[in-house]
Amino acid sequence: MNLKVPLEKPEPDFEELKNVLLGNQKAERVHFVELLMDYEMKKYITEKIIGEKWIEYSEENKEKYIKQEINFWYKLGYDYVRIAGGIIFTGKSRRGKDTAILSKGERGWVEEGTGMITNWSDFENYPWQKKEEIDYSLYEIASKNLPDGMKMLVCPSSGVFEIASEVLLGFENMSYLIVDNFKLVEAVFNRVGELIYEFYKNVIEIDNVEGFFQGDDLGFKTSTFLSPEMLKKLVIPWHKKFAEIAHMRGKMYWFHCCGNILNVIDDFIHDVKIDAFHSFQDEIIPVWEFKEKYGNKIAVLGGVDVNKLATYDEKNLRKYVREILDRCMPYRYALGSGNSITNYIPPENYLIMLDEGLR
Repeated sequence: MNLKVPLEKPEPDFEELKNVLLGNQKAERVHFVELLMDYEMKKYITEKIIGEKWIEYSEENKEKYIKQEINFWYKLGYDYVRIAGGIIFTGKSRRGKDTAILSKGERGWVEEGTGMITNWSDFENYPWQKKEEIDYSLYEIASKNLPDGMKMLVCPSSGVFEIASEVLLGFENMSYLIVDNFKLVEAVFNRVGELIYEFYKNVIEIDNVEGFFQGDDLGFKTSTFLSPEMLKKLVIPWHKKFAEIAHMRGKMYWFHCCGNILNVIDDFIHDVKIDAFHSFQDEIIPVWEFKEKYGNKIAVLGGVDVNKLATYDEKNLRKYVREILDRCMPYRYALGSGNSITNYIPPENYLIMLDEGLR
């Protein structure tokens, strides 16, 4: 397999990517985007494809680890590196065996039942992180080590809905509390939103931060988890506040959201004013259909269905990726997965997707 990645002489140009996504210019090449890449995938590609020794994260190795992270995105042709973390929420999770190609041993998933907060006493006694305890060191290190033309997109944690409903309340418990004690639910959502807002208010001051790439999974295959009315009370106003911080400084707000959120997409476009939307499954809406419907209003990111990325052979995967490019390029689009580069995607398939974009 003769692939063009990793690149020998990458030429990142975030300013060009930004102008393409804002509709200010036609793309001269295919730009790449990605929200997340599993640790196992990055380690495998760093060692087996890029040919460098993997450095494990530790406080002592923090700077070396961030340099490695930047180098990974740089060598694979991205115009930015996404750095995440800094806010910590203690919660429950469930564990199970991980059967992925690049297994991590165990795989965790969220607590569906009852979380850490069930009443006002739990709320008051929860170990809420103080604003002054938010850690910006990863972003400061990354800012000083970016190659020319490369910038940074940032995100402190999962989104307001994900943290509140999955980590703190538990989805089933939250559903009852919406009826039985809405003020408590509202207080949890707002406390989460306030912490994330504080992070964005401060991180925007760091050099080379050019936008926020916030995730918040609001839906499943056929609808949103909560009604549009409830999302407009608890969630959407916070994303509007985050986006306003970015836009006041001339930066971008990219929004990742899994599931079918077509019943609130207009709110994110017109009220929140997101610059770009990410996360697509073909069985919900193929990326080219979304692009046709909304591509004159916002940029469209990714869209290579993860199931196809994980299962297609090279011939069919290249054909599928090329079809997406033919339908979505050259305005307000960048290529990437429909969700993230998971450890159950064959590494070769991820590289084939990038290679087809380079071709």
